[in-house]
Amino acid sequence: MRFLLLSLLLSSLASVAVATPVASADPVLKSHILAPDFTQARAWRLLPGTPPEQLAWRIVTAGHGRGDKHALRLSYAVPTPGDAGLAPDRGLQLDLKGLDASAYDHLELWIKGDAVTGFHPELEVQFRRPAPGHPGMRQVGAYRVGALSPHWQRVRIPLNALAGLDDWHELSAFALALATPPLQPQRGAYLIDGVRLIKTGHPGPAITDRLAPRRKVAWERALGGEMAARPKLKARLAGWPSVFLADPNTLPRDDRAFLRRLAADTWRGLDALTDRVHGLPLDRVEFQSGSLHAETTYIGDYTNITNIGLHVLAVTAAFELKLISRPRALERLSKTLLTLESLETYRGFFYNYYNTTTLERTSHFISFVDSAWLTAGLIVARQTFPELAARGSRLIDRGHYGFFFDERQGLMSHGYYVHMGQRSPYQYGALYTEARLGSLLAIGKGDVPREHWFRMARTLSPENSWQTGRPISRLRRSAGGYTWLAGHYRWQGEDFVPSWGGSLFEALMPLLVLDEIAHAPDSLGRNDQVHTRLHRRYALEDLGYPVWGMSPSSTPGNKAYSEYGVRPLGLAGYPSGVVTPHAAALALLTEPDEAARNLRRLAEAFPVYGDFGFYDAVNPLTGQVATHYLCLNQAMILVALANHLADHAVQRHFASDPIVQRILPLLGIEHFVD
Repeated sequence: MRFLLLSLLLSSLASVAVATPVASADPVLKSHILAPDFTQARAWRLLPGTPPEQLAWRIVTAGHGRGDKHALRLSYAVPTPGDAGLAPDRGLQLDLKGLDASAYDHLELWIKGDAVTGFHPELEVQFRRPAPGHPGMRQVGAYRVGALSPHWQRVRIPLNALAGLDDWHELSAFALALATPPLQPQRGAYLIDGVRLIKTGHPGPAITDRLAPRRKVAWERALGGEMAARPKLKARLAGWPSVFLADPNTLPRDDRAFLRRLAADTWRGLDALTDRVHGLPLDRVEFQSGSLHAETTYIGDYTNITNIGLHVLAVTAAFELKLISRPRALERLSKTLLTLESLETYRGFFYNYYNTTTLERTSHFISFVDSAWLTAGLIVARQTFPELAARGSRLIDRGHYGFFFDERQGLMSHGYYVHMGQRSPYQYGALYTEARLGSLLAIGKGDVPREHWFRMARTLSPENSWQTGRPISRLRRSAGGYTWLAGHYRWQGEDFVPSWGGSLFEALMPLLVLDEIAHAPDSLGRNDQVHTRLHRRYALEDLGYPVWGMSPSSTPGNKAYSEYGVRPLGLAGYPSGVVTPHAAALALLTEPDEAARNLRRLAEAFPVYGDFGFYDAVNPLTGQVATHYLCLNQAMILVALANHLADHAVQRHFASDPIVQRILPLLGIEHFVD
């Protein structure tokens, strides 16, 4: 799923790529000393969760020799690592009391390792601030300083490089954190001096930097602007809806017939809202005020790599549902593959966004999870259509997922910022999210070790007091030659492994291709069913909604794309709110009868069914509908319907691939709940 859905994460889920110190000759225009001459040892304290016996500090008379007389000596003694990657940071922090650092652009410090004691060549620096709307949680900007030596060296780090923070007001703490385990040597010490914020006037690139499609912008200007270009964009599409709302009285009364009608309407929309020239799906089309006029409709002529992967799956689903002939499916997919072969890439991976009109990339980011969904689509395509196998295999093979793998933690990074030359500071440390499919594919390709699967956390340490539940049976388990830290939550009398936000797409999206019910009945499959059951009960019984299914989606009444879920089912948990049909459709894979009834209630009770099937979301309390068609969410609906109506067709094609065959035995090893 889109990496931006996980923008609010914690340092406990994060690590940054190793980076060498950044030196700069830029003059200092302004500065603010964070720890004047290090004379106040009492100003420092351990990060929460740091065992006191593992970290010690004191002020010493050994400054870097340029006016300062004192320095901070930070020493550590750590045991062999035991916990998975979601353990709290170990380190030292300085209270900044809500410091406003927005006027500065670099952090500067002097640092060296202790030649006598020894030291790990990396030390992480962090700035922290409270996470808005999430009591007890914090946002963290982190940067790992590498290539440390036993000699004093000045390091200047652009604040933009401390990815994870985009608001530099009200900073709560500055921290020095030990590098991710395993630490070698397991004992060591550092000396730190001259820590200050400075302004040079040259902040450098940032992760928030946008990349405008210049040719597309010039094309719009030549036509008179974005509004004037909308009819031209409409003309590039393969089709357009003929009615704004379908008459609910015309929908079949029989559940199976209704689902077949939904599949046909959804496919017509996915087929129509595709660029005719390039064969790429548009990200979205947003209708306003009940109108289908192009002049009042936002046509999002850009796409994401997950969109393309799901588009490939949707074409396959349409073929399996006999909504499209084999020659037509091959024609559609061949055009899409031809375009993919022409797009700009980096190290064999596609950038996260492209403009569908001009094919310009509009992102600096290479996303792990989005890349994985494209791989999943190509795997299904090459198994369903042997005529495309060679082309699909070339695209699959040219990207090595080890590019995203942090060997120190054994986890996959969210991605890589090409223009900054650094990985995302965040990793997919929690097992039960939609990213688990990418981990399995990386293992199946042989790009990362199989042990990676068991490094991801089933629950968090109890020391993470902000988590919504309390971990139960968090014990070390062993089976099949692997060892992992087990555990689960309990809510409403049910035991389960939590997702991050408690949304149904995190729980069920991987089932679009991987039949976890069949291949992992005692772990992922059981968890899928429990999450679905609790989603249904929570919406109908606790919230009093007539319908259920909450996941990130459009928000009725505005253009926001927001996270929704059942908070107790997540480690942090998204708020409850709107119901989205794609979540209701995903439940066909776990509770088919209940899900079919739920989809019928949605169509009958709310003005949410258009010419191309369901619009994106409805507020069950107000009846307000987000009249948007999103390629990703529509494709999820269609693929779920194909698995339900056509005997697990997409799942069967996926399971027959050699990459997937290698990882299927891995899924049967674990029992989430004894």
